[in-house]
Amino acid sequence: AFFISSHIQVKSTTTIIMKLAIASALIASAAAFAPSKQASFNTALNVNELELGATAPLGVYDPLGWLDNEPESFERRRAVERKHGRVAMAAVVGTIVHNNHIVFDGYISPSAGLKFSDIPTGIQGIFSVPTAGLAQIIAFCGLVEVAWWPASKYDGDYGVGYFGNDILDPEEKARKLNVELNNGRAAMMGIMGNMVAEVLTGQTMYEQYSSGHISPFGDGQGVF
Repeated sequence: AFFISSHIQVKSTTTIIMKLAIASALIASAAAFAPSKQASFNTALNVNELELGATAPLGVYDPLGWLDNEPESFERRRAVERKHGRVAMAAVVGTIVHNNHIVFDGYISPSAGLKFSDIPTGIQGIFSVPTAGLAQIIAFCGLVEVAWWPASKYDGDYGVGYFGNDILDPEEKARKLNVELNNGRAAMMGIMGNMVAEVLTGQTMYEQYSSGHISPFGDGQGVF
């Protein structure tokens, strides 16, 4: 009885802490969209990087005042934001695809008799991938980061164009770059929210939607 009581108390405390963390993050994010002093940061893309992602009515996202205090670091931080957004967008698409049980045919590890369809959806899936598979993923990411799409290329233009086509119109290029940044920001929030909800509810995205449990703050019965 003592063990069960302690387990319930620990679980309840963990849930409360996670809810407080989410609420604090939301409050901080809302307060962070304060207008900042305008400056000019141009890259090889021939656009003003500061204007990209500055969507009305929120304006420039500079919660810590780095544009004023560390203007020389803006280009690198923008490059990091852009790359993280791209990774997050790929992660969201991958999560949706895998949660709908769309997987490769065949085996991920023939020697272990492990099929792609045997990998569970959600966060727990990473623990089912063989060590050699994880090593290959890490090696591929390292190759992309160092040689293929190097992190040192701050403008993020790797010569692949937009679906293979180069956009010559500066206004159209700025619009698409702006869309990319904002979609990347939404994807970063989305994939993080999905992982937090999965940990809190103990259900994958598919299980949450199929059971109508779409709010981590409820009791598992509907939205609230």
